[in-house]
Amino acid sequence: MDSFTSFFDSQSTSRNSWSYDSLKNFRQISPVVQTHLKQVYLSLCCALVASAVGAYLHILWNIGGFLTTLGCMGCIIWLLSTPAYEEQKRVSLLMATALFEGASIGPLIELAIDFDSSIVVTAFVGCAVAFGCFSAAAMVARRREYLYLGVCFLLASPFSSGCTLHPQFLLYFGLLVFVGYIVVDTQDIIEKAHFGDLDYVKHSLTLFTDFVAVFVRILIIMLLTQLTEGKALEHTIAFKLTDPEEAYSAGSSPGYSNKSCLSLDSPNSL
Repeated sequence: MDSFTSFFDSQSTSRNSWSYDSLKNFRQISPVVQTHLKQVYLSLCCALVASAVGAYLHILWNIGGFLTTLGCMGCIIWLLSTPAYEEQKRVSLLMATALFEGASIGPLIELAIDFDSSIVVTAFVGCAVAFGCFSAAAMVARRREYLYLGVCFLLASPFSSGCTLHPQFLLYFGLLVFVGYIVVDTQDIIEKAHFGDLDYVKHSLTLFTDFVAVFVRILIIMLLTQLTEGKALEHTIAFKLTDPEEAYSAGSSPGYSNKSCLSLDSPNSL
């Protein structure tokens, strides 16, 4: 009985001792692992730059498509089969993978730019903020605290891609799954580094695929939202302009053109 009492007392004491300083406590992460994480995130930033170059090349020369997707998959297989001591070659393959991946999602980015260029910037900033926050949460959490969630996300991945539910629901559900993967993969990388697995190229590839998956889903969600709002606005304007009095009042207001209102009254007025 005394053992149970001491256990709950220790748990309550540990909760009460939490403070803001605990967020900055990286003592669970050794200096070697911290150096490894710096290499991982530096490689991730370089891969994101290479991916942006690939998307830009698609906009210039329309190279994105099935072949770039095959090239991306081929580079991933080549990278994973290359020995760890060939570091320069594996880093080059990582950059090539990111380049092909950027070209593959280039058509989606080009569509968003043609519709509203600010959508791409907003989606990237939102993805970067979410990625940074969840990665930091995984770092300051206790070791292996979120690794067990990986089983749940692994089981949920086929559901998010192969289910026949509403596409909007699948988008948000897939976004939730891959945001969860950011937390799980970050803790998995930290845990592997504690046990001597310091393959920063492979770990950067893991986080890069998570980042791209989250970015694509945020971009699609924002595009669908903008399209829905645009269609709703068009239907509202068309409904108002069906009434001649509404058309005349709309034509006299600065928000509508007199030309469009006159065309409703007489086809030859233009």
